[in-house]
Amino acid sequence: MLKVGMIRCQQTESMCPGTSDFKVASKGLGAFEETGPVEIIGFNSCGGCPGKNAVPRAKEMVRRGAESIVFVSCMGRGTPIGYACPHFESIKEAVTRAVGPEIRIFDYSH
Repeated sequence: MLKVGMIRCQQTESMCPGTSDFKVASKGLGAFEETGPVEIIGFNSCGGCPGKNAVPRAKEMVRRGAESIVFVSCMGRGTPIGYACPHFESIKEAVTRAVGPEIRIFDYSH
């Protein structure tokens, strides 16, 4: 089973408990239809705009066993607030550089 670390938008924490992210991960739905069910080993926020803690948090999740980093749907798709992170692409690029090419990056969860 693929082990993933999830990074979410800090601004959505007050309204979204991550229920849909955990559900699609455990059932292999959404972004995980190709991989099947995944094990979540960490679930953190980006640290606030402009994603100031995304890189160290992603690196720590990889250090603790994540084989993949998932930017949950609030980051790239704006779910549930209807506004995607304006820093998403730069955060994703920085995390990708930091964790290396062997760590798969998912752009969304559901």
